[in-house]
Amino acid sequence: MPPQLPGLVPLVPAVSRRSLVIEILGNEIRSGQYKPGDRLPTEQELIGRFGVSRTVIREAFASLKAEGLVVTRQGSGAYVSANPLGNPFRIAPEEMSSLPQVLYFLQLRLAVEVEAAGLAARHRDGRALEKMGHSLDQLDEAIHSNSSIRESDYEFHLAIAEGTGNPYFERFIRFLRNSLSPGREIDPALDSEEARGTFFAAVQTEHRQIFAAIRDADTEAARRITRAHLEGVLDQYRRLGASGLAYAETGTR
Repeated sequence: MPPQLPGLVPLVPAVSRRSLVIEILGNEIRSGQYKPGDRLPTEQELIGRFGVSRTVIREAFASLKAEGLVVTRQGSGAYVSANPLGNPFRIAPEEMSSLPQVLYFLQLRLAVEVEAAGLAARHRDGRALEKMGHSLDQLDEAIHSNSSIRESDYEFHLAIAEGTGNPYFERFIRFLRNSLSPGREIDPALDSEEARGTFFAAVQTEHRQIFAAIRDADTEAARRITRAHLEGVLDQYRRLGASGLAYAETGTR
C-alpha cells in the first residue's frame, strides 16, 4: 500500500481538448442538431473543426458510444444512435466535484478492476501483456522525469481490462475514464521532487506486482494485489476528507 502522503491537496483539473469535443458533440446530439440515424462528420472534418488529433476524435467517439449517443459502422463512420435521448448509465464530470462522489466512484472502480485483474491472469493474453509492459515502461520514464503519470497509468489499467478477453471490461474502463474530465485527479502536493519520486515509485512497485501476477497466471494474487493497490488510493482520499481539506475548484469539503 502506498505510504501516507503529507499535506494531500487537490489540484484544479485541466479541461482537455478531448472533454471539450465530447461535450460539444454530445450537446449537439442531445439538442437535436443531429437526428437519430444522422451520419456525424468524418474524423478528418472534426480534426479540422476542433484542431485536435485523430486520437482525440476517436476517443471522443468511444465516449459518446459508451453513453449510447453514437454507433459506429465499420468502414462507414459514426452515426447518431436510434435513441440518443434514452437514459444510459453515465457519470457526469460535475458529479466528481465532492469527495463523497469520488469515493463512490473509486469503490465502483475497485469492484470492476479487481475482477478484471483476476480474469486477465486467467486469460493471459500475450498482446495485452505486451501493452501492460509497455505502459509500465512509460510510467518508469514519467516518474524518472518527474512528469505526469496520468496517461500511462490509465493505459496500464486499460490493458488489464483488454486482457480479460471480455470486451465489456475494456468498454467500461474506457467509459469510466472518459466520463470524467481527463486530467481530473487529486495529486499529492508533496514538497519535494524526492518525496514525489518516492511515492510514485511505491505505486509503480504495486503495478509491477500486478503485472507479474497476471503474467504468471496467478489469478488470486492478481485480485489480491489489485485490491490492495486500489484500497490504498481510497485510503488516501479518506484521509483527505478526515483532514478537512477542500477541493480547490469547488471549495466543498
